[in-house]
Amino acid sequence: MTHLHSKRLPGPPPRGRTLAAVVGLVAALTLGAIGQAKAAAPAPDRVSGTVSSADRWTDRAHGFASLDGGTTGGAGGKVVTVTDQASLARYAAAEEPYIIRVSGAIAVEPFGSDIVVASDKTVIGVGDSGEIVHGELHLNPGTHNVIIRNLTIRDSYVEGDWDGKTQDFDAIQMDTVDHVWIDHNRFTHMGDGLLDIRKDSQYITVSYNRFTDHNKALGIGWTTNVLTQITIDHNWFTGTKQRNPSADNCAYAHLYNNYLSAQVDDGDPVWTYGNWSRGHTKMVIENSYYDGVQHPYQADATAELVQRGSILRNTAGRHDEWGAAFEPRDFYDYRLDPASAVPALVTRFSGPQKRIGAVELNVPADYPTVQAAVDAVPDGNDSAVTVAIAPGTYRAKVFIPAAKPRILLRGTGQDRSDTVIVHDTPAAYGGSTGSATVRIAANDVTARNLTFSNDFDEAAHELNGEQALAMKTTGDRIVFEDTAFLGNQDTLMTDSPNLTAISRVYIRDSYIEGDVDFIYGRATTVVERSVIKALSRGSATNNGYITAASTWKGNPYGFLITRSRIVSDAPAESFHLGRPWHPGGEVDAVAQVLIRDTELPAAVKSSPWTDMSGFSWKDARFAEYRTYGPGSAVTADRPQLPDADAATYTVANYLSGADGWAPYAHH
Repeated sequence: MTHLHSKRLPGPPPRGRTLAAVVGLVAALTLGAIGQAKAAAPAPDRVSGTVSSADRWTDRAHGFASLDGGTTGGAGGKVVTVTDQASLARYAAAEEPYIIRVSGAIAVEPFGSDIVVASDKTVIGVGDSGEIVHGELHLNPGTHNVIIRNLTIRDSYVEGDWDGKTQDFDAIQMDTVDHVWIDHNRFTHMGDGLLDIRKDSQYITVSYNRFTDHNKALGIGWTTNVLTQITIDHNWFTGTKQRNPSADNCAYAHLYNNYLSAQVDDGDPVWTYGNWSRGHTKMVIENSYYDGVQHPYQADATAELVQRGSILRNTAGRHDEWGAAFEPRDFYDYRLDPASAVPALVTRFSGPQKRIGAVELNVPADYPTVQAAVDAVPDGNDSAVTVAIAPGTYRAKVFIPAAKPRILLRGTGQDRSDTVIVHDTPAAYGGSTGSATVRIAANDVTARNLTFSNDFDEAAHELNGEQALAMKTTGDRIVFEDTAFLGNQDTLMTDSPNLTAISRVYIRDSYIEGDVDFIYGRATTVVERSVIKALSRGSATNNGYITAASTWKGNPYGFLITRSRIVSDAPAESFHLGRPWHPGGEVDAVAQVLIRDTELPAAVKSSPWTDMSGFSWKDARFAEYRTYGPGSAVTADRPQLPDADAATYTVANYLSGADGWAPYAHH
């Protein structure tokens, strides 16, 4: 059995992906008194005038948070979704790792209270609407390995206390912690600071956040020790007054591609400022953009500050630069965007993003097996979860139960053959269902860039049940894209929970191989732009059957194979297109199969449909439409779909159902 590489059939070119055009925003800006200071010349492969959303985020921390073992948060733990304060507090403070998805707004009581976040946690907003209102996320001393992403934390401001002197109501506060990644959040209108990183905290990255409408944005330090290492990139500070950031006694503070705009102007000549390198901090600023900022960057006499490549407009006051500081690339690699692109880039991609709330579970980096990752998905899952599977061969069975919908299984290799899920169980050991390498009972499951295989060797065994499924589905709205299904008898079964239940499956740009009934079941199934290989069993007259549909008689749509190619290594006139399967003699299972606009090989019989278990193929709903190739010659035993009916039997009509499902529209 060969694990074939991806082979997509000719067709119309895919639609262009939308790019976030951050292209040549300003060829020549009207600069402030300082202008563009010491324009840096970043490496060519790190500077792009066009930025796609796919480039703006990953699930892996970068910068200092990526060093010394990295920051993975709750990876490897269960995924939970919380909608109330009690659940958030319980999971956040637990000893074991969790990925905690915050759905909707959670109002914290009493006003200004802390939610303690313990080690090995990811707290992430679902979509762009996850909010914590009137409360603080607090990391106690000794906490490590925490990710806080995609949240809005807002509105614990104490009326009349602009300086935050009466209450210490931060959005996030941490003391003496390590390995923390704060990413794609919005912080606004809190009681003291928005983000306080205190007392020798180490290996911190703060990226793509919005700090808005506040006095004190981001403070770092409160210690005489010079230990903190922090990366601050692609953040937007707007409508804030000070601490943008203030970095006190940081060993290394790397600030790049940040956008400071519309600074609060209350006439304060000292404490209204942008970036401040304080104490013995070594600070490097690169390719940031300052617009309407007093004291855009300044340094104590004991500190060091290196600035290169930033753009300044409407700025005044201090622009300090002295000392050698450090070279960030001695610590980690990073991409530096042009300063001219920063306003458009940061305003678009900072803060909560709808896409980020889709959790990604990495196999085997964070979960040792595919099943372990599936098990981590919460029952009743209400938003997308990706199980990202690294290249390799995974010899194990996988079951996605009905209670775990909205899962994407995605191989991360360059080719679908790079990532293989395989087992070797025949039906003799557990029945057809028990033989399946992968079973999908949940709705709204997609598999992409993967190979599913059952490599049971039927030639080497004499068994009564040699059926060996690579895949069985019973869920609705199942999609397979760029996948391969490898087996012999009963390779791919697309089914439904019961005879009258209609489940839909869409298979595109894929490969399916087998010999006997190797595409079968009662689900409404479309196979489009794919290759189907009918394997020879060594017979000169009958090598098998491509389909064995068991469509409910009340369902007009069973199997549609369209715009595809059937190939075979079997002798001419030795393969059937299909036969009608009536499971257990069920008379209301009346097969419906249409093969249209598809190439057929010489191996296809001139009378390609045949009876099964006493049921005549002529009572089934078999037809072809505009098939071509050496196996397509029309005979008296080859029903052809009338032209007048062709508009009825389309991909859209097979799949739309009552909910208008249209997975093909994404291509």
